[in-house]
Amino acid sequence: MMNSSVTRGRRPGTPDTRRQILDTARRRFLSNGYRATTVRGVAAEAGVDVALVSYYFGSKSGLFAASVTASANPAGTIARAVEGGLDGLPERVLGGVLALWDDPASGGPLVAMLGSIHDDPAVAERFREMLEHELLARVAMRLRGPDATLRAAAFCTQIAGIVVTRYVLRLRVVAAMSSDDVVRTFAPGLRATLLPSRPAATATRRS
Repeated sequence: MMNSSVTRGRRPGTPDTRRQILDTARRRFLSNGYRATTVRGVAAEAGVDVALVSYYFGSKSGLFAASVTASANPAGTIARAVEGGLDGLPERVLGGVLALWDDPASGGPLVAMLGSIHDDPAVAERFREMLEHELLARVAMRLRGPDATLRAAAFCTQIAGIVVTRYVLRLRVVAAMSSDDVVRTFAPGLRATLLPSRPAATATRRS
């Protein structure tokens, strides 16, 4: 009679298996780049079945996004920065974003994520979703007026532009600034995007 306690098929991973896969994936993405890193290669180095990687993360883009957010938590940083009202909001959000990108542990994976956007549309979609749901939507909720979403979009666009200019393009004058200097320089422009737009004056024509 067959022992019912013995299960067939792939042995499930241990509680540390997911972390082991993520650590391996992060190393390979950072050293080899997104395009050259394969799920099969990550599985081989981590010493697990490739099906287990797919079970945990679904796809290469899912594995990549998980390996990035394992070392960086943009959503949590943004959520904390947006809390507390509009006073000082640009300084809090920009300061929090800069701290994430300046930290060697989280900055490298985040730069890798931006660099991989052109290699995989799924990664670009994940990045867009994070920007829309975690930053734009949260800021829009704090604003008032019918154009709140548009103003929040202008705010997000400037934040994204600062990140790309400083960490991806590495424009010398911006890359050389301290994070405090970046906040002091760009916070006024960010604050201006949050101001409600003035309705156009209605000209009255005398007859």
